[in-house]
Amino acid sequence: MAKSKVLIVGGTGYIGRRLVRACLDQGHPTYVLQRLEIGLDIEKLQMLLSFKRRGAYLVEGSFSDPRSLVEAVRQVDVVICAMSGVHFRSHNILMQLKLVEAIKEAGNVKRFLPSEFGIDPALMGHAIEPGRVTFNEKMEVSKAVEEAKIPFTYISANCFAGYFVGNLSQLSSLTPPKDTVYIYGDGNVKAVFLDEDDIATYAIKTIDDPRTLDKTVYLRPPENILSQRQLVEMWEKLSGRTLEKRSISAEDFLASMKGLDYAQQVGVGHFYHIFYEGCLTNFEIGEDGEEGSQLYPEVQYTRMDEYLKIYA
Repeated sequence: MAKSKVLIVGGTGYIGRRLVRACLDQGHPTYVLQRLEIGLDIEKLQMLLSFKRRGAYLVEGSFSDPRSLVEAVRQVDVVICAMSGVHFRSHNILMQLKLVEAIKEAGNVKRFLPSEFGIDPALMGHAIEPGRVTFNEKMEVSKAVEEAKIPFTYISANCFAGYFVGNLSQLSSLTPPKDTVYIYGDGNVKAVFLDEDDIATYAIKTIDDPRTLDKTVYLRPPENILSQRQLVEMWEKLSGRTLEKRSISAEDFLASMKGLDYAQQVGVGHFYHIFYEGCLTNFEIGEDGEEGSQLYPEVQYTRMDEYLKIYA
């Protein structure tokens, strides 16, 4: 069976660049949208050219030119969007609606993976303000996809290790604290942590898999279902250093939103749902979902004790 041709939109981004590499590694003809808005961003251009050297095809297009998107989509079988949805970088979730229109008009796409790659927004109707905007916008895109009858797969990848593991899930840095670690509640609520390269590997495996058609694939590799305290213990064992642990109650954590800027408030809300509510692990996967590590046991995913070694 021939491998699907794949167009990746947002291919120079944090997850997008990993998707491009995984797509090439798994032998798919890989197309990357080269947006005309790139202008003088030399780093993005050089990244695109590095993909081209590896065998990817660069396809010019612009979200301000709907015809160019349609023409790009018509060259492939599968479209994956990895445009950013985090407010402290760039928040472009609703721009996908233009891509949905292009896919609908082109009429040839057999699978679309929109920019999800985090908490399942379908389970977050209760999310607190202002963080709920992320989930609301993702659901708006999902609604458009399903109303257009576009075949889809949603990827719920939970916590990116780069943002949640190296810093022991602290809000204000990306590296491990040296003396004091703040613990959310009792620190025993379970979350799920993944190396971003593994997220890309799992995502690409879904695109030709009939088991994942019109479903949400939850990435829950069993050895990476951990509490914050377990992460801290891993780091203390690796570093040989015992950290002072300060617990923050849910009330105090939410009160800390006051005085923060909008992007920080969004982050606090998401951390609350993950580490106090347990929104990543407090439900069973239903008939509309699959679990990625069960579908693809051949993937040797990165365990978080191994991931943390680079920081030691």
